[in-house]
Amino acid sequence: MLYYILYPLHTTYSAFNVFRYITFRAALAALMALLISFILGPYLIRSLAAMQMNQPIRKDGPASHTAKAGTPTMGGTLIILALVLSTVLLADIMSLYITLALFVTAGFAVIGFIDDSLKLRQKSSRGISARTKFLSQLAVSFVAVLVLYYQPGFSGVLGVPFFKNIRPDLGIWYIPFAMLVIVGASNAVNLTDGLDGLAIGPVMTAAGTYAFVAYVTGHLKFADYLQIPYVAGVGELSVFCAAIVASGLGFLWFNTYPAQMFMGDVGSLALGAALGVVAVMTKNEILMVIVGGVFVAEALSVIFQVASYKLRRKRVFLMAPIHHHYELKGWPEPQIIVRFWIISIICSLVALSTLKLR
Repeated sequence: MLYYILYPLHTTYSAFNVFRYITFRAALAALMALLISFILGPYLIRSLAAMQMNQPIRKDGPASHTAKAGTPTMGGTLIILALVLSTVLLADIMSLYITLALFVTAGFAVIGFIDDSLKLRQKSSRGISARTKFLSQLAVSFVAVLVLYYQPGFSGVLGVPFFKNIRPDLGIWYIPFAMLVIVGASNAVNLTDGLDGLAIGPVMTAAGTYAFVAYVTGHLKFADYLQIPYVAGVGELSVFCAAIVASGLGFLWFNTYPAQMFMGDVGSLALGAALGVVAVMTKNEILMVIVGGVFVAEALSVIFQVASYKLRRKRVFLMAPIHHHYELKGWPEPQIIVRFWIISIICSLVALSTLKLR
């Protein structure tokens, strides 16, 4: 919004010319998101506590989690608010990519909000039924991917990390594939959100990585040099990703161990979907497997655990998702969190290296 208000003034005041640069607006969006988070965070915590929006503790979870009872949840609303406001103000809101990113983020946030509200009303860890939640996620993803797929110049060709000459064209099957990327990323982040600050760390790392990926993908010379698909206009998503990083950082101030508030599904589902749709729009869908290595590991641990128990009546892990496994092995919570953050940074560095190693 400010882009359209302030940039035209550059003909009179040359200082406003800086608003044409994505890097400047990304930095400004990050600062704004961080400021919003710091200002509104304490108020939101007090409000959630006053409304008794306290996180229901799973009865089958680790015993140490009983100490977390009474901690306000739905703190993800702080992230979404800071993210949306800073993006609307500093990104090019006429960009289809920004519009779709905000649509998917808001859509999944609504699903998470309803899920959290039902959990609080029922005072249990069960909210929306798995079927209803999954179908709702598919519906939001389908609308976004369908609009994107039929845009002139957009194709169903995939980029494969490390192999520049392997570019399979999925054709119309790209639509369900892209939906899977968005829904899968959303639920994987949701599964990771089980310890104080555990999910938001890798989310920030992944968003920072995709901020860079979006910038070079939307820059003709950089894309040509790196031999990656050039997507005109997608660089604007760098502003969106920068806002994710900063709003996440602001939230982490209150979510770090011991947490003053939890993210809730309103935050985890929305942030995962935001990363997924950015991966789709930048044509780096498969790269998400590397960038989000922590999320992939968490999701696979649940899949293996469930499959093993149903087929063999034996568990692979002490508890799934895998961060609970290490809890039961006696690892202190801060140690698990920081080590998972380190792994996410390593994954992002590996992912960035693939941009040149093709």
